[in-house]
Amino acid sequence: MPATNVAVGPNQRQAGFNLFLVGFLILFLELACIRWFSAKVVFLQFFTNIVLLAAFLGMSCGCLAARRSTNWLALFPGLALVTFAAVATIMVLYFQWGEFAVDVGHQASPQEVFFGTEYRNPDLAKFVVPIEAIAGLFFVLIALMFVGLGQTLGRAFDAYPNRVAGYSLNIGGSLAGIVGFSLLSFAQAPPAVWFGISCAGIVYLLYQDKALSILRLVTIIFVVGFTGFYTDRTGNHDIRWSPYYAVDLNKKSGEITVNSIGHQEMMPFSERGSSYSLIHLLQKHSGGAPFKDVMIIGAGSGNDLAHALRFGVERVDAVEIDPAIQDIGIHNHPDKPYQDPRVVPHLDDGRHFLRTTDRKYDLVVYALVDSLILHSGYANIRLESYLFTEQAFQDVRRVLKQDGIFVMYNYYRQGWIVQRVAEMAKQVFGCDPLVLPLPYKETLTSSEAVGFTTIIAGCNPRISTAFRDRGKFWLNSLPPENLAVNGFDKPQEKAQDKQDKAAPQRGDWVPLAPAKLVVDNDGAKQSTSDDWPFLYVSGRLIPDLTVRSMILLGVLGLGLVYLFKPKGAWRPNNRMFFLGAAFMLLETKAVVQMALLFGSTWLVNSAVFFTALLLILAANLYVIKVPSIRLVRHYAGLLALLAISVLVPLDTFLAGGIVWRYVIPCALALGPMFFAGVIFARSFRDEANPDQAFGSNIAGSVIGGLAESCSTLLGFRYLLLVAIGFYLLSAWMPSRKS
Repeated sequence: MPATNVAVGPNQRQAGFNLFLVGFLILFLELACIRWFSAKVVFLQFFTNIVLLAAFLGMSCGCLAARRSTNWLALFPGLALVTFAAVATIMVLYFQWGEFAVDVGHQASPQEVFFGTEYRNPDLAKFVVPIEAIAGLFFVLIALMFVGLGQTLGRAFDAYPNRVAGYSLNIGGSLAGIVGFSLLSFAQAPPAVWFGISCAGIVYLLYQDKALSILRLVTIIFVVGFTGFYTDRTGNHDIRWSPYYAVDLNKKSGEITVNSIGHQEMMPFSERGSSYSLIHLLQKHSGGAPFKDVMIIGAGSGNDLAHALRFGVERVDAVEIDPAIQDIGIHNHPDKPYQDPRVVPHLDDGRHFLRTTDRKYDLVVYALVDSLILHSGYANIRLESYLFTEQAFQDVRRVLKQDGIFVMYNYYRQGWIVQRVAEMAKQVFGCDPLVLPLPYKETLTSSEAVGFTTIIAGCNPRISTAFRDRGKFWLNSLPPENLAVNGFDKPQEKAQDKQDKAAPQRGDWVPLAPAKLVVDNDGAKQSTSDDWPFLYVSGRLIPDLTVRSMILLGVLGLGLVYLFKPKGAWRPNNRMFFLGAAFMLLETKAVVQMALLFGSTWLVNSAVFFTALLLILAANLYVIKVPSIRLVRHYAGLLALLAISVLVPLDTFLAGGIVWRYVIPCALALGPMFFAGVIFARSFRDEANPDQAFGSNIAGSVIGGLAESCSTLLGFRYLLLVAIGFYLLSAWMPSRKS
């Protein structure tokens, strides 16, 4: 293995620069890996926390190996090549061999539903790989990629005499990294740019360490080039990197694929997509006036807009979170709905728009709201999680007019999800919703698989009365055919009475009617809330898939730590370890609370991480300026804020003035980070071995990340009890003073 002379380390100035540069590179490369691997490794987008934890683990192992002679940064090119080759292998196997399947938590009868994973049945495939095996493979490979940067960081900490000042330089680099990556995300820059910047910094460090060879340079160039390589040479595909997805538009068919999973299809009104017209047809033929003011959440590429505009709406607020998908709809939808002056596009999170709008609506639509990505690597929530809670439905009720209607339609996959949503709508609106499965089912049980289903909520009795008095509603697969007939009049029979019986039938008529809901699964009884927003988890539990993954990643993590630990007798720095585990949970709480307050957008995520780093920097400066700090007071302040957050529900702050609605919850979510930062900086200042202390701290972050999985059992409020336990353990552990 490549070796370096650790006795001749960097001088103080060079060590300070390295602390800043490595801080930048680690955070920048971490974000790049989260985005790229979730897009290219099939179904890994639902487990982006694995990439995050792998980066932390690699950094920890590198710090622990700071005094070893092996230069792990020199091994980065080869490790990156192996990792990216593994990605290419899985891509080829999955997309070129139809008999290869990935089992994601047994989606035939799942404890947690993952959209898009059910299209290839593992029971029928010849070769099946569980997703946890793929996750474990990339957990190890990505961790090894980060060991070299972690080792450089540990050596720089050892060489810099003022630990807190050195840590501040490192945080400054991380701040620069998150700003830089956010700017590239805003510009929708491709991954070759992300990895090009990251690898340029690594090349500099290799050159500085006299470890840059032609072979390593060529390998790095090849790896960067691979991220920009596309197999399509037909010109039919328009590939963009939004802040959320790798978005692939098939310009010929209008299909939109995100992160290698089919997501949307732009449908001309003249050809298909009648289900988008359903609520407008029911309103019309039950005797209601056309909807005037409409809100569509999840407007996407514009199908829902195109149909709404055919039925006389006066204004449509079209809310979409993804700028690339919205832009595709604006410029590529065949019906050009976004060009209509009645459409007002909004680039925003749906829940945030619901909370902040002052307008009233005749109709609010959740239009196929089903993201294929986690909100962040810190929490097991998806982009739409805060749309499907009791408090979100209360927000919908607030913006509806007196006779307004709330409609949700989607391929919900499982009956218990449909029943859960319907029951929450009943609790909030006080009336039984209509559940319309397509194709028609007389009854819908919790335990059965379901397809496209429309849920109509609100207390306007017109549509339910029409179904009761007139029976089934008939819908034609060709949208224009529905405009000339009343679906309650059984148009099939009318067509047979016509004189010209030889005329070809246009489209197919299918019946629709409310289904009777039969509860035979406890998952239907568990409502979701802003504290427990897990619509796709069957109950308050830790799914078996998550348990298996936690055990596997825990064993792999321990194995890597054992491999990289200092030679001889060694034990981790327990205080720093528990501080790291607890702080990871603080970040989780901040991410979910800010998502609730300001929206589940990438920009809010970036702002949260930027603010957290600023608070850590402020804590460092405080420790530098005030040398004599009593940790007991800061522990008391930290634990008091956490206790308040546990005792006070999240939805307490969803109404009121600016101070109550924003300032206080921000202080509760972010304030503990300052106290935690002071405790860490004060402890780190006096540590005898800063590289080992920092490595132990980052290793603790991995444990904290795994502990976040308990949120599906405890909810986010009571997850803070785990953080409190970690902080109490850190206070009990003695520090290792120099």
